[in-house]
Amino acid sequence: MNWIEYLNSRQGEMLQFLEKIVHLESPSSDKQAVDKCSAFLIKEFKKLGAEITRYPQDHIGDLYLIEYLPPNSRKKKEQVLILTHLDTVWPVGKIKEMPFTTRGKKVYGPGILDMKAGLVMLLYSLKALKDRGLEPKKKIAVFINSAEEIGSKTSHKVIQAIAKKSTLVLCLEPALPGGNLKIQRKGRLVIHLEAKGKAAHGGTPENGINAIEELVGQFRLLNKLKTRGTTINIGVIQGGEKANIVPEKAWALLDIRFWKKMQKERIISFFKQLRPRLKGARLEFSIESFTPPMEKTNASLNLFRKIKKIGQSLNMAFEGGKTGGGSDASVASNMGIPTIDGLGPDGDGIHASNEHLLLPSLIERTALLTELLIHL
Repeated sequence: MNWIEYLNSRQGEMLQFLEKIVHLESPSSDKQAVDKCSAFLIKEFKKLGAEITRYPQDHIGDLYLIEYLPPNSRKKKEQVLILTHLDTVWPVGKIKEMPFTTRGKKVYGPGILDMKAGLVMLLYSLKALKDRGLEPKKKIAVFINSAEEIGSKTSHKVIQAIAKKSTLVLCLEPALPGGNLKIQRKGRLVIHLEAKGKAAHGGTPENGINAIEELVGQFRLLNKLKTRGTTINIGVIQGGEKANIVPEKAWALLDIRFWKKMQKERIISFFKQLRPRLKGARLEFSIESFTPPMEKTNASLNLFRKIKKIGQSLNMAFEGGKTGGGSDASVASNMGIPTIDGLGPDGDGIHASNEHLLLPSLIERTALLTELLIHL
Protein backbone atom coordinates (compact mmCIF):
# COMPACT_ATOMS: atom_id res chain seq x y z
CA MET A 1 0.00 0.00 0.00
CA ASN A 2 1.36 3.45 -0.96
CA TRP A 3 0.64 5.29 2.28
CA ILE A 4 2.30 8.51 1.12
CA GLU A 5 -0.09 8.74 -1.82
CA TYR A 6 -3.06 7.81 0.38
CA LEU A 7 -2.21 10.37 3.07
CA ASN A 8 -1.43 13.12 0.57
CA SER A 9 -5.02 12.73 -0.61
CA ARG A 10 -6.11 13.47 2.98
CA GLN A 11 -3.60 16.23 3.68
CA GLY A 12 -6.21 19.00 3.66
CA GLU A 13 -8.38 17.06 6.10
CA MET A 14 -5.40 16.42 8.39
CA LEU A 15 -4.47 20.10 8.40
CA GLN A 16 -8.03 21.14 9.23
CA PHE A 17 -8.08 18.77 12.18
CA LEU A 18 -4.65 19.97 13.32
CA GLU A 19 -5.87 23.56 13.18
CA LYS A 20 -8.84 22.69 15.39
CA ILE A 21 -6.77 21.15 18.16
CA VAL A 22 -4.13 23.91 18.00
CA HIS A 23 -6.96 26.42 18.52
CA LEU A 24 -8.10 24.35 21.51
CA GLU A 25 -5.24 25.77 23.56
CA SER A 26 -4.19 23.49 26.40
CA PRO A 27 -1.52 24.81 28.79
CA SER A 28 -0.50 22.22 31.38
CA SER A 29 -1.65 24.35 34.32
CA ASP A 30 -5.15 25.05 32.97
CA LYS A 31 -7.22 21.95 33.73
CA GLN A 32 -10.39 23.32 32.15
CA ALA A 33 -8.65 24.11 28.85
CA VAL A 34 -6.81 20.78 28.74
CA ASP A 35 -9.98 18.80 29.46
CA LYS A 36 -11.82 20.66 26.69
CA CYS A 37 -9.14 19.70 24.18
CA SER A 38 -9.15 16.10 25.46
CA ALA A 39 -12.91 15.81 25.13
CA PHE A 40 -12.72 16.88 21.48
CA LEU A 41 -10.01 14.33 20.72
CA ILE A 42 -11.64 11.47 22.57
CA LYS A 43 -14.79 11.83 20.47
CA GLU A 44 -12.72 11.24 17.34
CA PHE A 45 -11.08 8.10 18.73
CA LYS A 46 -14.47 6.77 19.82
CA LYS A 47 -15.65 7.07 16.20
CA LEU A 48 -12.96 4.51 15.34
CA GLY A 49 -14.40 2.10 17.90
CA ALA A 50 -11.63 2.64 20.44
CA GLU A 51 -12.22 1.81 24.08
CA ILE A 52 -11.55 4.71 26.44
CA THR A 53 -10.39 4.67 30.05
CA ARG A 54 -10.39 8.02 31.85
CA TYR A 55 -8.23 8.74 34.88
CA PRO A 56 -9.90 11.74 36.58
CA GLN A 57 -7.53 14.31 38.09
CA ASP A 58 -8.17 17.15 40.52
CA HIS A 59 -5.48 19.64 39.55
CA ILE A 60 -4.24 18.64 36.11
CA GLY A 61 -6.19 17.58 33.05
CA ASP A 62 -7.70 14.10 33.09
CA LEU A 63 -5.47 11.33 31.74
CA TYR A 64 -6.66 8.87 29.07
CA LEU A 65 -5.90 5.38 27.87
CA ILE A 66 -7.16 4.64 24.37
CA GLU A 67 -7.27 0.99 23.28
CA TYR A 68 -7.70 0.29 19.60
CA LEU A 69 -8.92 -3.29 19.39
CA PRO A 70 -10.29 -4.46 16.03
CA PRO A 71 -12.01 -7.88 16.33
CA ASN A 72 -8.92 -9.98 15.58
CA SER A 73 -6.67 -7.78 17.73
CA ARG A 74 -8.48 -8.85 20.90
CA LYS A 75 -7.00 -12.33 20.51
CA LYS A 76 -3.45 -11.01 20.34
CA LYS A 77 -1.29 -11.28 23.43
CA GLU A 78 1.28 -8.61 22.62
CA GLN A 79 0.66 -4.90 22.93
CA VAL A 80 2.39 -1.76 21.65
CA LEU A 81 2.16 1.37 23.80
CA ILE A 82 2.08 4.73 22.04
CA LEU A 83 2.91 7.77 24.17
CA THR A 84 1.41 11.19 23.43
CA HIS A 85 0.58 14.40 25.27
CA LEU A 86 -1.71 17.30 24.48
CA ASP A 87 -0.61 19.86 27.05
CA THR A 88 1.61 22.71 25.86
CA VAL A 89 3.82 25.41 27.38
CA TRP A 90 1.69 28.18 25.85
CA PRO A 91 -1.00 30.11 27.80
CA VAL A 92 -4.56 30.48 26.56
CA GLY A 93 -4.67 33.43 24.18
CA LYS A 94 -1.23 32.82 22.64
CA ILE A 95 -2.94 31.76 19.41
CA LYS A 96 -3.62 35.47 18.75
CA GLU A 97 0.11 36.20 18.76
CA MET A 98 1.10 32.92 17.06
CA PRO A 99 -1.79 32.20 14.66
CA PHE A 100 -2.12 28.87 12.91
CA THR A 101 -0.46 29.68 9.58
CA THR A 102 0.85 27.78 6.57
CA ARG A 103 3.80 29.34 4.78
CA GLY A 104 5.03 27.16 1.98
CA LYS A 105 5.96 23.82 3.52
CA LYS A 106 5.94 25.15 7.10
CA VAL A 107 2.91 25.16 9.40
CA TYR A 108 3.05 27.42 12.47
CA GLY A 109 1.14 27.55 15.75
CA PRO A 110 1.53 27.17 19.54
CA GLY A 111 2.01 23.52 20.45
CA ILE A 112 1.77 22.39 16.83
CA LEU A 113 5.08 20.50 16.88
CA ASP A 114 5.21 19.70 20.59
CA MET A 115 3.12 17.71 20.16
CA LYS A 116 -0.36 18.12 18.72
CA ALA A 117 0.86 17.00 15.31
CA GLY A 118 1.72 13.63 16.88
CA LEU A 119 -1.90 13.19 17.90
CA VAL A 120 -3.04 13.96 14.35
CA MET A 121 -0.55 11.40 13.05
CA LEU A 122 -1.93 8.75 15.36
CA LEU A 123 -5.58 9.44 14.55
CA TYR A 124 -5.03 9.34 10.80
CA SER A 125 -2.81 6.28 11.00
CA LEU A 126 -5.62 4.39 12.75
CA LYS A 127 -8.11 5.79 10.24
CA ALA A 128 -5.91 4.53 7.42
CA LEU A 129 -5.83 1.02 8.89
CA LYS A 130 -9.58 0.97 9.37
CA ASP A 131 -10.27 2.45 5.93
CA ARG A 132 -8.16 -0.23 4.26
CA GLY A 133 -9.42 -3.05 6.47
CA LEU A 134 -5.95 -3.80 7.85
CA GLU A 135 -5.14 -5.22 11.27
CA PRO A 136 -2.27 -3.97 13.43
CA LYS A 137 0.23 -6.66 14.36
CA LYS A 138 -0.29 -6.04 18.08
CA LYS A 139 -2.96 -4.59 20.30
CA ILE A 140 -2.60 -0.81 20.41
CA ALA A 141 -2.68 1.12 23.68
CA VAL A 142 -2.37 4.91 23.55
CA PHE A 143 -1.66 7.08 26.57
CA ILE A 144 -2.60 10.76 26.39
CA ASN A 145 -0.81 12.78 29.04
CA SER A 146 -2.18 16.13 30.20
CA ALA A 147 0.86 17.31 32.15
CA GLU A 148 3.95 16.09 30.32
CA GLU A 149 5.46 19.56 30.12
CA ILE A 150 5.43 20.10 33.89
CA GLY A 151 5.90 16.51 35.06
CA SER A 152 3.34 14.43 36.93
CA LYS A 153 3.93 11.55 39.34
CA THR A 154 0.43 10.28 38.63
CA SER A 155 0.96 10.13 34.87
CA HIS A 156 4.30 8.38 35.37
CA LYS A 157 2.59 5.68 37.46
CA VAL A 158 -0.08 5.16 34.80
CA ILE A 159 2.58 4.92 32.07
CA GLN A 160 4.48 2.32 34.11
CA ALA A 161 1.33 0.25 34.63
CA ILE A 162 0.48 0.23 30.92
CA ALA A 163 4.10 -0.29 29.85
CA LYS A 164 4.33 -3.46 31.98
CA LYS A 165 1.76 -5.01 29.65
CA SER A 166 3.56 -3.84 26.49
CA THR A 167 6.37 -5.37 24.45
CA LEU A 168 7.52 -2.09 22.92
CA VAL A 169 6.90 1.64 23.25
CA LEU A 170 6.68 4.31 20.54
CA CYS A 171 6.68 8.00 21.47
CA LEU A 172 5.31 10.57 19.02
CA GLU A 173 7.34 13.54 20.24
CA PRO A 174 8.81 15.57 17.35
CA ALA A 175 11.87 14.31 15.53
CA LEU A 176 15.32 15.74 15.96
CA PRO A 177 16.03 18.50 13.41
CA GLY A 178 16.53 16.74 10.10
CA GLY A 179 14.23 13.86 11.01
CA ASN A 180 16.41 11.64 13.18
CA LEU A 181 14.82 9.56 15.95
CA LYS A 182 15.66 9.80 19.65
CA ILE A 183 17.29 6.87 21.41
CA GLN A 184 18.83 8.85 24.25
CA ARG A 185 17.48 11.70 26.41
CA LYS A 186 18.69 13.60 29.42
CA GLY A 187 17.03 13.13 32.78
CA ARG A 188 15.53 16.14 34.54
CA LEU A 189 15.30 17.29 38.14
CA VAL A 190 13.34 20.43 38.98
CA ILE A 191 14.59 21.70 42.34
CA HIS A 192 12.85 24.30 44.51
CA LEU A 193 15.58 26.08 46.51
CA GLU A 194 14.43 28.47 49.23
CA ALA A 195 16.34 30.86 51.49
CA LYS A 196 14.84 32.27 54.68
CA GLY A 197 16.16 35.29 56.50
CA LYS A 198 14.81 38.07 58.71
CA ALA A 199 12.86 41.16 57.68
CA ALA A 200 14.05 44.62 58.66
CA HIS A 201 13.79 48.24 57.54
CA GLY A 202 15.78 49.01 54.40
CA GLY A 203 17.46 51.89 56.20
CA THR A 204 18.93 49.54 58.80
CA PRO A 205 19.70 46.36 56.82
CA GLU A 206 22.16 45.23 59.47
CA ASN A 207 19.15 44.39 61.66
CA GLY A 208 17.88 41.84 59.16
CA ILE A 209 19.06 38.84 57.14
CA ASN A 210 18.64 39.30 53.40
CA ALA A 211 17.14 36.10 51.92
CA ILE A 212 17.76 37.25 48.34
CA GLU A 213 21.43 37.86 49.10
CA GLU A 214 21.66 34.38 50.61
CA LEU A 215 19.97 32.78 47.62
CA VAL A 216 22.16 34.58 45.08
CA GLY A 217 25.24 33.54 47.03
CA GLN A 218 24.18 29.91 46.70
CA PHE A 219 23.89 30.26 42.92
CA ARG A 220 27.64 30.75 42.70
CA LEU A 221 28.11 27.29 44.20
CA LEU A 222 25.99 25.62 41.52
CA ASN A 223 28.94 25.68 39.13
CA LYS A 224 30.41 22.81 41.17
CA LEU A 225 27.52 20.65 39.95
CA LYS A 226 28.29 21.26 36.31
CA THR A 227 30.21 18.49 34.63
CA ARG A 228 30.35 17.36 31.04
CA GLY A 229 26.73 16.76 30.11
CA THR A 230 25.17 18.16 33.30
CA THR A 231 23.43 21.51 32.80
CA ILE A 232 21.67 23.88 35.19
CA ASN A 233 19.10 26.52 34.32
CA ILE A 234 17.90 29.00 36.95
CA GLY A 235 14.44 29.38 35.49
CA VAL A 236 12.45 31.31 38.11
CA ILE A 237 13.45 33.60 40.98
CA GLN A 238 11.07 35.29 43.42
CA GLY A 239 11.59 37.14 46.67
CA GLY A 240 11.06 40.33 48.58
CA GLU A 241 8.14 42.72 48.93
CA LYS A 242 9.40 46.31 48.63
CA ALA A 243 12.69 48.08 48.01
CA ASN A 244 12.75 49.42 51.58
CA ILE A 245 12.23 46.03 53.26
CA VAL A 246 14.99 43.49 53.82
CA PRO A 247 13.51 40.34 52.20
CA GLU A 248 12.62 37.58 54.62
CA LYS A 249 12.17 34.88 51.97
CA ALA A 250 13.41 34.15 48.44
CA TRP A 251 13.19 31.06 46.25
CA ALA A 252 14.16 29.76 42.85
CA LEU A 253 13.27 26.92 40.52
CA LEU A 254 16.25 25.13 39.03
CA ASP A 255 16.11 22.85 35.99
CA ILE A 256 18.98 20.34 36.10
CA ARG A 257 19.64 17.90 33.23
CA PHE A 258 21.91 14.83 33.15
CA TRP A 259 22.60 11.73 31.03
CA LYS A 260 23.00 8.92 33.60
CA LYS A 261 20.68 7.69 36.36
CA MET A 262 23.59 7.52 38.80
CA GLN A 263 24.00 11.31 38.54
CA LYS A 264 20.65 11.93 40.22
CA GLU A 265 21.97 10.91 43.65
CA ARG A 266 25.07 13.06 43.21
CA ILE A 267 22.86 16.09 42.52
CA ILE A 268 20.57 15.45 45.49
CA SER A 269 23.60 14.92 47.75
CA PHE A 270 24.97 18.28 46.63
CA PHE A 271 21.80 20.09 47.76
CA LYS A 272 21.74 18.21 51.07
CA GLN A 273 25.23 19.51 51.81
CA LEU A 274 24.48 23.18 51.09
CA ARG A 275 24.92 25.43 54.12
CA PRO A 276 23.84 29.07 54.59
CA ARG A 277 26.49 31.70 53.87
CA LEU A 278 24.88 34.42 56.01
CA LYS A 279 24.69 34.02 59.77
CA GLY A 280 21.14 33.21 60.85
CA ALA A 281 19.89 32.36 57.36
CA ARG A 282 18.24 29.03 56.57
CA LEU A 283 18.12 26.93 53.41
CA GLU A 284 15.59 24.35 52.25
CA PHE A 285 15.18 22.42 49.01
CA SER A 286 12.59 20.07 47.58
CA ILE A 287 12.19 18.08 44.37
CA GLU A 288 9.35 19.51 42.31
CA SER A 289 9.54 16.85 39.60
CA PHE A 290 11.83 14.13 38.27
CA THR A 291 12.06 12.52 34.84
CA PRO A 292 14.67 9.79 34.51
CA PRO A 293 17.16 9.83 31.64
CA MET A 294 16.47 7.68 28.61
CA GLU A 295 19.73 5.79 28.36
CA LYS A 296 20.84 3.95 25.25
CA THR A 297 20.02 0.24 25.66
CA ASN A 298 20.49 -2.85 23.50
CA ALA A 299 16.72 -3.43 23.53
CA SER A 300 16.01 0.04 22.15
CA LEU A 301 18.85 -0.18 19.62
CA ASN A 302 17.41 -3.43 18.26
CA LEU A 303 14.00 -1.78 17.96
CA PHE A 304 15.58 1.21 16.21
CA ARG A 305 17.20 -1.08 13.62
CA LYS A 306 13.80 -2.61 12.82
CA ILE A 307 12.22 0.82 12.48
CA LYS A 308 15.06 2.03 10.28
CA LYS A 309 14.60 -0.96 7.97
CA ILE A 310 10.86 -0.28 7.68
CA GLY A 311 11.68 3.38 6.98
CA GLN A 312 14.03 2.37 4.18
CA SER A 313 11.18 0.42 2.55
CA LEU A 314 9.34 3.78 2.39
CA ASN A 315 12.44 5.57 1.04
CA MET A 316 12.94 7.33 4.38
CA ALA A 317 16.41 7.68 5.86
CA PHE A 318 17.10 8.58 9.48
CA GLU A 319 19.57 7.84 12.25
CA GLY A 320 19.35 7.60 16.02
CA GLY A 321 20.35 10.62 18.08
CA LYS A 322 20.10 12.22 21.50
CA THR A 323 18.58 15.34 23.04
CA GLY A 324 18.73 17.30 26.28
CA GLY A 325 14.93 17.49 26.53
CA GLY A 326 12.95 14.99 28.58
CA SER A 327 9.80 13.06 27.72
CA ASP A 328 7.54 10.24 28.92
CA ALA A 329 9.58 7.85 26.78
CA SER A 330 12.21 7.94 29.52
CA VAL A 331 9.72 6.52 32.02
CA ALA A 332 9.03 3.46 29.86
CA SER A 333 12.65 3.02 28.82
CA ASN A 334 13.76 2.88 32.46
CA MET A 335 11.61 -0.23 32.86
CA GLY A 336 13.80 -2.05 30.34
CA ILE A 337 11.14 -1.99 27.61
CA PRO A 338 12.35 -1.30 24.02
CA THR A 339 11.49 2.37 23.47
CA ILE A 340 11.95 4.76 20.55
CA ASP A 341 11.17 8.47 20.69
CA GLY A 342 11.03 11.25 18.13
CA LEU A 343 8.66 9.52 15.74
CA GLY A 344 6.70 12.74 15.29
CA PRO A 345 7.24 15.16 12.40
CA ASP A 346 10.30 17.29 11.73
CA GLY A 347 10.27 21.02 12.41
CA ASP A 348 11.76 23.66 14.67
CA GLY A 349 11.02 26.26 17.33
CA ILE A 350 9.84 24.01 20.17
CA HIS A 351 8.87 26.26 23.11
CA ALA A 352 9.67 29.30 20.95
CA SER A 353 7.58 31.83 19.02
CA ASN A 354 8.57 30.30 15.66
CA GLU A 355 7.30 26.80 16.51
CA HIS A 356 6.45 25.01 13.29
CA LEU A 357 6.39 21.64 11.54
CA LEU A 358 7.42 20.69 8.03
CA LEU A 359 4.29 19.57 6.21
CA PRO A 360 5.92 16.83 4.09
CA SER A 361 7.26 15.21 7.26
CA LEU A 362 3.76 15.09 8.78
CA ILE A 363 2.67 12.91 5.85
CA GLU A 364 5.85 10.83 5.86
CA ARG A 365 5.81 10.15 9.59
CA THR A 366 2.13 9.20 9.52
CA ALA A 367 2.95 6.72 6.74
CA LEU A 368 5.87 5.37 8.79
CA LEU A 369 3.71 4.99 11.91
CA THR A 370 1.08 3.10 9.90
CA GLU A 371 3.71 0.67 8.62
CA LEU A 372 5.13 0.23 12.12
CA LEU A 373 1.73 -0.71 13.50
CA ILE A 374 1.33 -3.31 10.75
CA HIS A 375 4.79 -4.89 10.98
CA LEU A 376 6.35 -4.36 14.41
